[in-house]
Amino acid sequence: MTVLPDDGLSLAAEFPDATHEQWQRLVEGVLRKSGKDVTGEAAEDALSTALEDGLRTRPLYTSSTGTADGRGAGLDGFPGFAPFLRAGKAEGNAAGGWDVRQRLVGPDAERVNEAALGDLENGVTSLWLTVGEAGIPVSGMARALDGVYLDLAPVALDAGAEFAEAAAELLRLYGERGIAPAAAHGSLGADPLGHEARTGRALDLDAAVALARCTADGWPHLRALTVDALPYHEAGGSAAQELGLALATGVAYLRALTDGDDGLSVEAALGQLEFRYAATADQFLTIAKLRAARRLWARVAEACGAPAAGAQRQHAVTSPVMMTRRDPWVNMLRTTVACMAAGVGGADAVTVLPFDHELGLPDAFARRIARNTSTILLEESHLARVIDPAGGSWYVEQLTDELAHAAWEFFRTVEKEGGLPATLRSGLVADRLAATWAARSAKLATRREPITGVSEFPLLSEKPVERAPAPAPLSGGLPRVRRDEAYEALRARSDAHLAATGSRPKIFLAALGSAAAHTARATFTANLFQAGGIEPVHEPVSVDAATAGEAFAASGATMAVLCSSDTLYEEQAEGVAAALRAAGAQVLFLAGRPGTAAPAVDEYVFAGCDAVAVLTSVLDRMGVAR
Repeated sequence: MTVLPDDGLSLAAEFPDATHEQWQRLVEGVLRKSGKDVTGEAAEDALSTALEDGLRTRPLYTSSTGTADGRGAGLDGFPGFAPFLRAGKAEGNAAGGWDVRQRLVGPDAERVNEAALGDLENGVTSLWLTVGEAGIPVSGMARALDGVYLDLAPVALDAGAEFAEAAAELLRLYGERGIAPAAAHGSLGADPLGHEARTGRALDLDAAVALARCTADGWPHLRALTVDALPYHEAGGSAAQELGLALATGVAYLRALTDGDDGLSVEAALGQLEFRYAATADQFLTIAKLRAARRLWARVAEACGAPAAGAQRQHAVTSPVMMTRRDPWVNMLRTTVACMAAGVGGADAVTVLPFDHELGLPDAFARRIARNTSTILLEESHLARVIDPAGGSWYVEQLTDELAHAAWEFFRTVEKEGGLPATLRSGLVADRLAATWAARSAKLATRREPITGVSEFPLLSEKPVERAPAPAPLSGGLPRVRRDEAYEALRARSDAHLAATGSRPKIFLAALGSAAAHTARATFTANLFQAGGIEPVHEPVSVDAATAGEAFAASGATMAVLCSSDTLYEEQAEGVAAALRAAGAQVLFLAGRPGTAAPAVDEYVFAGCDAVAVLTSVLDRMGVAR
């Protein structure tokens, strides 16, 4: 047996350790070559990326990188012990992986039952059942759950305003099928404040409190209340806002549950709550969010005098906001990353929304892909075999810390203004979320936050994916936003134009010079205009002043874009522009930044321009109906 020496890796022993200052000097040299003369910390700042909530991702993290409270980045506590940063249970998800929870939605109880049985036979371990005006009627629950072994498959209800009736029906089914209270697991899903956020309609909190007290008395493994943060995420909220509002909701429920002489103990009240968060394709932010959420809730439990009962039960759902309607197949990649991040972040239950979620009722193939996402990550990638695999990463630890502090500050703001019910009704929550979404919308419009298949690499010839319509989601309160909504509106205008006229709006790409000179900008321009449903026409491959007019006239377009290098613009742009004007071009664009030598053009398109504004203006000028 070979014994390694105690002094570390002998192969590296002869090399001196590199210092932070040496690394900074190398960065300074690289930046100097690109025209930025900065030194020291400013050099690192130049490579940092701004996130929402005032956070920044730095290019380098070390053990001495400071956290918000002045400590160095590092592990905090042990899995299963306060502050539960690393896991809510000592074994994390290593005992059997996370709970694979499939969402069931649809008005037909028989079809929901068919989907439920198929899911449970193929790897799903619990069901998330939508009941009420957005799903099956309460009277259809028995049929929907027919053949489901309720002692083996936990059920999480999502019944909106009908939570009391749905809970009563589920408890009746437990009794009817001989399920002992100790064998029943899951969530009854009462969430009056979440329902108010969704619909603008207030519900009686007393009914939810009564349900929780009944559950605490006789159903040891059922949780009566759900703190659903998805309404805030779907309204455009940031990670810190989502966490802060979840905290405010949880605290409001704790106050109600423990109020009065017959109130629950703090420990019992904490045991009645399950938290639901969005998992996005930003993997590190999702990991940090779930870890920060547990730490924040542990702080609330500590302040309430029950630190040992502060383990937060988490249900992570892949983000509806990130799902696209065009090229929906890319959603499989988004949900895979989000599911991985949720599992690594320590979520107890994970729901992967089917890739066709935004198009209507998912088909059998989409449901199979959704449940298999977790199966592959658990059974082939073995993600659950390590407890808190991101723990100890200086980047993840600092991001978790900074996000927790930002969320706590937003939570304090909500509490100072009277708590969540008051701030929902005053408009403070809506205003804060709207401001965050407006800033993010600007990034989406300029494609600084790209959307593959929508704002980047769209395919106009793609056949639409059609699904049966799903029940209309609850509405009337906070808005529901989607990353693709601005581009979807543009594409819808193009589709209507195609249906009405037999062709899409067109724009002519006037490529100048050799392929080496024009390919980069022609490709950029084609992608840009296709994102708005505008078909680029670029035959022949290259034009000059003598051929541009004839090629343009044959294209059927009314506008043109010059695409080439700056050098060729200097030599040919004016002559080609004149030929295009003579052939009837109403508007001329140039692919390049304003100031590029081309006095004969009207507008410019370039990386970082407001693509939505440009495309909207072009469709308007072409007479494409809104």
